[in-house]
Amino acid sequence: MDLLHLFKLQKELDERILKEHNLEPKKLLKEKTLALLVEIGELANETRCFKYWSTRPSSERDVILEEYVDGFHFILSVGIDLGVDKNFLFYKCAHANKTTVQTFLDVYARVIRFHDQPSITNYIELFTSYLRLGQALDFSQEDIERAYLAKNEVNHQRQTQGY
Repeated sequence: MDLLHLFKLQKELDERILKEHNLEPKKLLKEKTLALLVEIGELANETRCFKYWSTRPSSERDVILEEYVDGFHFILSVGIDLGVDKNFLFYKCAHANKTTVQTFLDVYARVIRFHDQPSITNYIELFTSYLRLGQALDFSQEDIERAYLAKNEVNHQRQTQGY
């Protein structure tokens, strides 16, 4: 996965949104953090991994992947705000032997930790935990990059259409 390229694409989208909506980038961290939490919740809902009371299966893999990359957009955007997009290199994170539910809870905890202390260290821990969630959902780096590119294009179309 070419993270530097994805950061570049996200920065282009972010700059477009800021310009078209007359927003200041440094004032959106709380909104982006809440948006990320909402996207993680939507992702968890599609996986149904926590719905012990239900026998219905999870959504189709493509639906889950699209929800995953929705969160990925916000994680990249927050990284840009921190300035990590200029030299952030992907490193392989070890797969943790946790259930999907535990992995979701870990991501939530790291988002809250980052919200409370928005440091580069906490950002990297958040980013890594989100990548582990992708692994737990059985997404390859190629799956994530392909889906991100497709959704990024959709997000630009939405801006053009006044979404």
